[in-house]
Amino acid sequence: MNALFGRAVLIAIIAAPAFAPAAAQDVPMIDTEDATLGSADIRSVGRLHPQVALDLRNGDFARGTYDDDRADLGRLPIHAQIGVAIALNGNAADPADSWLVLRSSNGFHAPDAGETTAPRSWYESNTLAALVLTPSRGLRTAAVYTIKTSPNGVSAATHEASLSIAYAGDDGIGTLSPTFAATIRPKGGHGLFTQLGFEPGFDLSQRDDATRFSVPIVAGIGWHGFYGAGSRNRTYASAGAALEHPFTVGATRWSARAEALAVIRDARLAALSGPDGETARVVPLVTISVAVAY
Repeated sequence: MNALFGRAVLIAIIAAPAFAPAAAQDVPMIDTEDATLGSADIRSVGRLHPQVALDLRNGDFARGTYDDDRADLGRLPIHAQIGVAIALNGNAADPADSWLVLRSSNGFHAPDAGETTAPRSWYESNTLAALVLTPSRGLRTAAVYTIKTSPNGVSAATHEASLSIAYAGDDGIGTLSPTFAATIRPKGGHGLFTQLGFEPGFDLSQRDDATRFSVPIVAGIGWHGFYGAGSRNRTYASAGAALEHPFTVGATRWSARAEALAVIRDARLAALSGPDGETARVVPLVTISVAVAY
């Protein structure tokens, strides 16, 4: 966790109002790569809810484009994430409906010959801060600011400002788990990126810790050169299957997930990853992860 993130966590803890909701709930979490808004189940009360995650991938892609690791077993990127969701309101009767979320994700892999700056294996560090609001039951919105850096200098630094929306209501639309995110880059790029996602699924048993099967589907468009100078409007989509199994250790709620996706890019977007990257139009990506929220 870098120094900027650590200071932000400390300030937020001091500034957050004190209260203790009466019942366990789900807390917001945000993907540092594309600002997708999700949630994590907790079994604790209070205003501060730490989150930790670790995942192993066969490659690293961001919004459908090559992000330093080809889809093979050559370098096996590992990402470690740490964050906290801080409730900004609530009382003994009502759960919080506004949150401050702080999160940092850091990627490590076996470096290639061109990565010469120490620490050579630490190639990615994304840190975000977000204000999350719940305007109605099942609906969450977030204003997100993400700073993306490369500790070993393999990539340029960028800043991203995003609006993210997620709906998980108890109705037909909610069963699809729709999400939407729109992103611009105040520093290190230009253009607009929009992404729409769904993840319908069902539990494989009636148990409280039932394994869940789901079908994650995402489609995104980079508008007006978001993917780089001269890229114009580029599109990608991904679809696949996931198995997620929750389990509880003490007061912490853990989740193990295995996900396999096919990432499909338009021809120009695939070509932008070359010549040393991944130029296939269809890329298989597998991720195995474990996460905990308290």
